[in-house]
Amino acid sequence: MFGRERIEYKMPEQVLLMRRAGLVVAQALSVLEEVARPGITTAELDRIAAEVIADAGAVPSFLGYEGFPATVCISVNDEVIHGIPGGRELGEGDVVSIDCGAIVDGWHGDAALSLVLEGGSAQDADLVRATEDALWAGIAALATGTRISAVADAVEDSIAASGAAHGTRYGIVEEYVGHGIGSQMHQAPDVLNYRTRERGARLRPGMCLAVEPMITRGEQVTQVCEDDWTVVTSDGSRAAHWEHTVAIGEAGIWVLTARDGGAARLAALNVQIAPF
Repeated sequence: MFGRERIEYKMPEQVLLMRRAGLVVAQALSVLEEVARPGITTAELDRIAAEVIADAGAVPSFLGYEGFPATVCISVNDEVIHGIPGGRELGEGDVVSIDCGAIVDGWHGDAALSLVLEGGSAQDADLVRATEDALWAGIAALATGTRISAVADAVEDSIAASGAAHGTRYGIVEEYVGHGIGSQMHQAPDVLNYRTRERGARLRPGMCLAVEPMITRGEQVTQVCEDDWTVVTSDGSRAAHWEHTVAIGEAGIWVLTARDGGAARLAALNVQIAPF
């Protein structure tokens, strides 16, 4: 099961269990995206997510993970990731990032999305769209690249192109990156969102990876709040976070946390999905 760098290579039947977990995550995020609005508290969103996951017969990946106290992470405005749900009411124009994980029969799915609530700025909408575009560019690179560094190259190029198109400079958060996923939520290898000299592991069938760019409207430097979880931008700039779990098979890739397997977005990038 485990290869070089302790990468866990999955059998097709294990990927199918991860697909089930991924669809639970997709459903939870879809419901939360629909109900997120000014006035609702992040605790209420967390309660709804817990109900969706339980109703599907799954278990939250995040609740209790290294002491995390909630079912989902909800990060608002300058919060990048790991925001703890509570009494905070969402306001008009907020940028809201929601990260969700679920377990089915011991196998994980993990995904995140960002949205701008009504009354938001065009600049924030551009940020969210640029981050999502970078996510899909990174995923497409898994189908065409040979090394895991292909994801980082694609994400960085996509963000640079979006920044040029929007007349702004986006920051790519470097302290937190994507990861392998399977029988544990976080596994080898790391999946970077920025170029380095390291090419990383060779992409092989059986790999399952969480691709997750985290992008800011300012500098990329972050800091952790006093709760020891919430990560915020050091300069107070707003941030967005998108993520999907992707399986690599003999015939191609399959986005386990997208309802259509990633077919629509990847077709626009000339990549066809290969469901197991």
